[in-house]
Amino acid sequence: MAPPEYDATVHRQLGELIAGVKNLEEAFRRSEDKSDASRASVHRRMDDMVDRIGKVEGTVMQVKEDVTEMKPVTDDVRKWKLMGMGALAVVGLGGTALGVSIAGFFDQLSKFFRG
Repeated sequence: MAPPEYDATVHRQLGELIAGVKNLEEAFRRSEDKSDASRASVHRRMDDMVDRIGKVEGTVMQVKEDVTEMKPVTDDVRKWKLMGMGALAVVGLGGTALGVSIAGFFDQLSKFFRG
């Protein structure tokens, strides 16, 4: 049989070894808990981001539909503007011609009365 001090040393070393293993198990468990929490946080943030991107896509689609609806109106307004500018030019030319004609008429009239 082994001496009593040898048994005590073996028991002490075995106890230290068991305590070390328990400490390692606890450290691994804490690390796994932190990893689980971190992964859950990443998944939550990704889910939030997916929701936000979905909302942005919906908004962009609505804006595209609105722009598609507005485009014909905008084109019509541009056409009206060009037509209005053309009409103003025609009226301006007509007014100028009328003014020149009236001025010529009064010039002729004044020459007629002066003799």
